[in-house]
Amino acid sequence: MAASASLPRGLRLTRIAATITAAALLACVLGLLLTGASDALTVDDAGALTRWGLPVARVLNDVAASLTVGLLVLAAVALPAGPGRRRRGSGSPTSGVRHAPSPVIDGPSLAVVRLAGATALVWAAAGAVVLVLSYARLSGVAPGAPGFSAQLGSFLTQIDLLRALLISSLVVVVVATGAIVATRFNTVGWMAALAVGALLPVALTGHAAGSTDHELAVDSLAFHLVGVTVWVGGLAALMLLRAAVTAGDLDVVVVRRYSSLALWAFVAVGASGVVNAWLRLGGWSGLSTRYGVLVLAKVVALVLLGLAGLAHRRRTIARMSAAATDAQPARAGSQSAFWQLVAGELVVMGVAIGVAVALANSAPPRAEDAGGDAALALTGYPMPAPLEAITWLTSWRLDLLWTTVAVVLLGLYVTGAVRMARRGDGWPVMRTVSWVVGCLVLVWATGGAPGVYGRVLFSAHMLGHMTMSMVVPALLVLGAPVTLALRTLSPRHDGSRGPREWLLAVVHSRVLAVLGHPLVAAALFAGSLIAFYYSPLFELSLRTHTGHVLMHAHFLLVGYLFANVLIGVDPGPARPPYPMRLLLLFATMAFHAFFGVALIQGSQLLAPEVLASMGRTWGRSPLADQQYGGAIAWGVGELPVLLLGMGIAIAWVRSDDREARRSDRQADRDGDAELSEYNARLAQLAGRNDDEEVRR
Repeated sequence: MAASASLPRGLRLTRIAATITAAALLACVLGLLLTGASDALTVDDAGALTRWGLPVARVLNDVAASLTVGLLVLAAVALPAGPGRRRRGSGSPTSGVRHAPSPVIDGPSLAVVRLAGATALVWAAAGAVVLVLSYARLSGVAPGAPGFSAQLGSFLTQIDLLRALLISSLVVVVVATGAIVATRFNTVGWMAALAVGALLPVALTGHAAGSTDHELAVDSLAFHLVGVTVWVGGLAALMLLRAAVTAGDLDVVVVRRYSSLALWAFVAVGASGVVNAWLRLGGWSGLSTRYGVLVLAKVVALVLLGLAGLAHRRRTIARMSAAATDAQPARAGSQSAFWQLVAGELVVMGVAIGVAVALANSAPPRAEDAGGDAALALTGYPMPAPLEAITWLTSWRLDLLWTTVAVVLLGLYVTGAVRMARRGDGWPVMRTVSWVVGCLVLVWATGGAPGVYGRVLFSAHMLGHMTMSMVVPALLVLGAPVTLALRTLSPRHDGSRGPREWLLAVVHSRVLAVLGHPLVAAALFAGSLIAFYYSPLFELSLRTHTGHVLMHAHFLLVGYLFANVLIGVDPGPARPPYPMRLLLLFATMAFHAFFGVALIQGSQLLAPEVLASMGRTWGRSPLADQQYGGAIAWGVGELPVLLLGMGIAIAWVRSDDREARRSDRQADRDGDAELSEYNARLAQLAGRNDDEEVRR
């Protein structure tokens, strides 16, 4: 341990990466041999280089991705800024909240970020190899065959798999560049977010992308990948820093912060793994297959890692904390036990990565055949039953992504409100009610009838759109989540950025200042209707799960920005005067009405290749349903606008009342000096007028 700790960070990272990669490659090879995925195909076989090279490249890709994400996330949320310079925070004249310090990264943090840049380059290179070999497997043409490069260039942007891999690789290149040149925490935070985002196309091209219950499978795989990379890479980052972050008990602080991240990652990996395995196995009988054996191997690895994490939280971290004030030999002994357990965990994690790659390259027991159902082929789900009045309440299909988002938002908010109550501070009950209702409506809009029928009925889609962009954001804004978070989250004093510091950085960022400007927010809110529905984006949201998720995220965020301008109370960009707010609201109301009328009177079907190809035999025709959706946009969509107008009017009256009470309190304190000065001024003017009359 001591010899290893004395190595330069680059060599230590190479040793850590080599250990994980070796364990992953061994597990991957054994898994492929077990399932027979390495056997030559009788038809369209691209050769041994593709059969073995693609899994090996995926192992390197996954290990490098884990190291990159883990290093950047740990640097962004757990490590201190180091002894570098820090800029003093500046106050916000509109919110009264001071800006969070924007430190310059230095010391171990800077070293970790630079190493993340190096691993990102490896990630990008491995991703490029995966892209080439993936096309070779799809086409059945060996990479060295004549015309292979020309064919690859022709299909690079036409095949969903290749396009997603290309986007992921380009994002990783940006991450590598940013990590190499980053000097401040803000840049590190952006690169960590982009690195996590680069994983999402991988979810769409993994072994869940073609499964039945497509959206559920893809969402679970996305959670799985994010959890694994943060977990594995963060632990590798700790191993890398074990000789660098040893100032007093700082090493224990960083370990505790990582332990919290690891617990969230463990829950995400375990829950998503169960969902995805069940979808792929098709039942308990699937466990008896060779594919099921690999799934059981992953379960064993997860259980071992969970037990190791429990040992960390209950024993080794506590011993490190207790030994932080002891003599050096006692401290060294406690740390040695901790790092030995970490080393074992990394080996098990490498095995889990290798098994996952083997599963991704093996055929599951459950068949994936659309069976002639056009709706199933286009959306991943069979055509739902005819829509009736009661169906709006009884029809449900779990949307794992947005349901998880709603549950997490609800849990964090309630935790904050309870914390406020326990310390004796009041928090308005109606704010909590508004937030809870907003989260429940979010679940209904994505997993209820609008989510079930939104892919096959334009009217149901439009109702979901109006709900996601106008109803849910208004309810969430009234909950004042930023104010609650700032009152309950504990600040850090070691130069690192926790949730409170990052929240302040976002609230006072230049990006939010631009996007949250009243005119910009209103333009995004209204203009996105035209940009979305009268462009290929609408069809993309119907055909692909990625487009569907991005659509919901866009409408929710844009709606939140606009509602925050009108009725928000949280700190952030300056809000306009109340008359200007009403003017913006009425302008967007008129735009919504114009959009709805255009749909009602329109005779051309939007996204005809999807909506007209579903094979739906019940309900209105696609064009009639689109016109009905226009009526929903015009009629139903105006109700939230009117409610927002009432909210603005009420806030305006309350603002005037507060100003009047403030003036009364000021008058009581100074004997109404302002009125006395005003009267004296009037008397002075009257005296001047009398003198002028006398002179005349």
